[in-house]
Parts: sequence; structure tokens; C-alpha cells
Amino acid sequence: MRVLRQIHSYILTRSLPSSTLSFSLSKITCFCALSPLGNILYAQRVLFHTPNPNIFSWNSLIRGFSQSQSQSQSHTSQSFPIFKTLIIRGHPNPNTYTLAFVLKSCSISPAVQEGFQVHSRVIRSGFSSSSFVQSSLVNFYGKCEDIKAARKVFDEMPDRSLIAWSAMIGGYVKLDLFNEALGLFSDMQKAGVVPDEVAMASVVSACAGLGALDVGRWVHAYIKKRKIVIDVKLSTALINMYAKCGCVEKAKEVFDEMPIKDSRAWSSMIVGFAIHGLAEDALSIFASMEESKVKPNHIAFLGVLQACAHGQLVREGQRHWASLLESGIQPSIEHYSCMVDLFCRANLLQEAYTFIKKMPVDPDPVIWRTFLVACKKNKNMEKGELVGQRLLELEPFNPENYALLSSFYAACSQWSKMGHLRKQMRDKGFKTVPGCSSIEVDGIVHEFVLGDWSHPESKEIKEVLTDVLRRVESLGHKPNVSGVLHDVGDEVKEEALCEHSERLAIAYGMLKTNAPVVIRVVKNLRVCADCHEVTKIISRVYEREIVVRDRVRFHRFVGGACSCNDIW
Repeated sequence: MRVLRQIHSYILTRSLPSSTLSFSLSKITCFCALSPLGNILYAQRVLFHTPNPNIFSWNSLIRGFSQSQSQSQSHTSQSFPIFKTLIIRGHPNPNTYTLAFVLKSCSISPAVQEGFQVHSRVIRSGFSSSSFVQSSLVNFYGKCEDIKAARKVFDEMPDRSLIAWSAMIGGYVKLDLFNEALGLFSDMQKAGVVPDEVAMASVVSACAGLGALDVGRWVHAYIKKRKIVIDVKLSTALINMYAKCGCVEKAKEVFDEMPIKDSRAWSSMIVGFAIHGLAEDALSIFASMEESKVKPNHIAFLGVLQACAHGQLVREGQRHWASLLESGIQPSIEHYSCMVDLFCRANLLQEAYTFIKKMPVDPDPVIWRTFLVACKKNKNMEKGELVGQRLLELEPFNPENYALLSSFYAACSQWSKMGHLRKQMRDKGFKTVPGCSSIEVDGIVHEFVLGDWSHPESKEIKEVLTDVLRRVESLGHKPNVSGVLHDVGDEVKEEALCEHSERLAIAYGMLKTNAPVVIRVVKNLRVCADCHEVTKIISRVYEREIVVRDRVRFHRFVGGACSCNDIW
């Protein structure tokens, strides 16, 4: 920049023609705005002192601010005001590059209202048919989570570029619309568009969200067959996919093959081990990360604290908590939640309560729910009821809080209080999210909901469940009905347990596959105690490996034991 300032001074002291001066200053503006060695604020000053700056200069500045914005939030609001200044001056007219660059800036913030104004300008300027601008609009609406608007623009495109396809698929993934993302990827293939690593990272993430391992394996093979560049971002997506699909060994294989690992890759592997309950492996990877001189980010610390919680490694968790504070990273509410979870899983209720009280930030409902689950486990009526009422105050319209407190009262045999709470739910029209489990068989994902027998093969599923019940009972298993939130007879409660969604999914897996095929189930809620015990018995009696991914972690059932060591 020192040399460039000298050149700038030289240009200004020469009596150059206006056109030559503007051209020379545009080059300085471009360098300062776009080069890593430049200075974006210097570029802005140069542009505003340039007589009749050309559109190339304006575009360079807008693009430069959008690039610096994607790396740092220090220039979040600069691109759009510069664009407005250009419009107000009336000359030169914005072109497709101008509109695309400012839309990119609006998608990063995101600045929804500003993006709407740019879209309006696109229409008035006659650039609605520009594939470049349309792709930018799809990306903007996708990033702003207005998926209907993104799809509308996408569907109106006569020629869809790779960027447009990638942006649309990424938009679906951002909103957890994983089936829609995979469906669009299929359409992309039919259209003959060859994806790049950006598109494939989104597709792999969709597989991770669904827990669709077979599809994920096919996608990985497709990437290799097409010789798509497997960069750090795509490799990290593959690690996440395999870990979230219950195949952590394959995730580690992808991780080991990476020539360069950034903090996100390390963090993904740590979290992968943590959600599988492999605490020692997570701690080992974290140590290797530090030895490699890669600074742990907040996700890495989150993963290692989660691993300590699942492994009941209280001292290790406290040590890493101290390291987090020393690192200069500001702990998030998720980090505090992990520490509360660590104490709760180790049945250190008083330590957990003391930690919550000493937190410099107000505990969120997640922390209180974690503590209430521990109170339920220990049947601590005093603290549990206090925390339950606190939850209802914080989130009076969240049915999950009422259901959890009802479950707590049921565990403590406080049927009248539970009944009063259930009546409140009915009066307010609250409905809890039903248990839903999915299983992938032959590339097709089948979903099962609590007590729903609408599956076309429900008769066969019932026959499998009847056989399971007979064998389980013959081994002396007594159903754990404490989690059934109804003051009814045990026989009715036992029937309710048999209709839990994960049992339906596991039965379907047993019906459609044979050993050694692993039965892999994804559930939206936590696995209940009775289903957990029954699944352990199934894995031993039927000699089947069963992997269940619930809302919190993975459970791998083999030979009558679970990887969680009955801690979840």
C-alpha cells in the first residue's frame, strides 16, 4: 500500500486528461478493493474523489465490500449504501455485475428488505432474464430462508446455471428440507448438469440430515466417479454425513485421508465421536488438534465438552472448560448447557444447580430442561417442581415443557399434579410432537409415527413385534411403564410402549433385512428407557446390530449391550 499511495500521488500531480485520470484511478480502486494486499476503505475514498468513475470502479468497490463481509462482519452494511449512492447519482447505470455483487452482499447479512429493493431494481432495469442475476436472486432468497421466492425465480429461469442449481439445493438444506434437496439433485442429473464440490457438499449434508447412509454412500461413490474435487469443505461434509448416519468408522477414514485439515474438519470429527459416545476418541482427536497447532474453535470445545458429558468424565470436562475460558473464546449458551449436562449425567445435581446459579448469562430453557430430566431421573421433587415452574414461566406456550413436567410428575407418581397439567394442555390446545422414527431400506426412507399403523406392511410388522414381545417376556423382561404419561393400568401402558415409533422401525428393519445388515434408525425424540432395554435384548436374541440416532446421540446395540453404557 505504501508504493500504491506513491503511485496515486504521482497520478494526481500529473495533468492527465479526464478519461486517462478516471481509468488510472479505477485501477487503483480495483486493487485496493479486491487484492488481499489492498485497503477497502482507501478504495472507497479513491472512488468518491474520482471524476466520473466508471461502472467497473463501482463494481469493484461493491464486490470488495461483499468479499470482506463474507470474511468479517466489520463491513456488513457498506455494499448496499454504496449501491444507493450509485443509483442516486444516476450515472453510470448499474449492470448485471453490479446487481449480482450487491445481492451477494445482501445474502450474507442477510439484509432482506435491501435485497427486495435490489430485486425491484433488477425488474425495472430489464435484467430479469439475465442468468447471472437470476442465480444471484436464487442465492439471496435461499440464504434469507424465503424458499418459495427462491424456487419461483429458479423455475422461471430458461437456462439454469450450475450456480443456480447449487444455490437452490443449498437453500433447501439450510431449511432442513432434505428430501426436496435430494429430489432437486436428481432433477439436476436429469438435466445433464454436472455438479461441483459446492453442490455436492449440500447434497451430502442432505443425506446427513436424513440419516440416509445408503444414499450417502452412493453420493460419495458418485463424487469419486465424476472426479469432483474433494476440497476441505466437501471432506468435512462427508465426515458429518458418515458420523450422523451412524458410521463413525468411515467418517474417521475420510478424516484421515484429508491432506489439509482446518478447524472445521477437526471439530466435525470431535463432534462425530462425541455423539457416538466415544469420549476417549474425541479427547484424543482434540489433543491431536492442539498438537497440530490448529487453534480449537468454539465447536471443537463444544464437541469435547459433549464427549465428557456422555462419558461422565467430570474432571476432564472441568479441565477443558478452564481451557475454553483461557483461550479467549466467549462461551456460548451451548457451552454452558454442556457443562450442566456433564454434572447432570454424573448425578451431581447440586453441582449442576450451583453452576447454573453462577452463570454470567441467564440460563435458557434448554439448560432448565436438562436439569429437569436429571431431577426426574433422581425423583428430586423439590428442585424438579421448582425448575418445571420456571420453564413454564420462560416458555408458557411450548408444549414440550408441559410434557416434560408431566413426565416428571409421572415418574414421581404425582398423578393429580400430572392430571392438572395435562388438563391445562388440553384447555390451551397444546399438542406435543409425536415420536417419529425413520429407517432406510433399499435406498427408500420409511417413516413411522407413534401408534400409526398406516404402513402398507403393518400386518407383517405386527407379527414381528408379537414375536419380539414373546421372546423378550420369556427372558423375564418387565416393561418399564414409568414414562407412560397416563394414570391407567400397567397392561394398557405396556401396549402403548409396543407402539413406540422406534420399535415399529426396528421391526420393519428386521422384516426387510437379514444379518449382518445393520438396522439403522433415526428418531426425533430421546429413546425411552423401556425401548432402550428391549432393543438391547433384540440385539442379543436375534443377533442383529442396531444403531439408533435419537435427538441427543447415537446408540449402538450389539450382543445385548449399548455403546452409551446406559447413560443417555
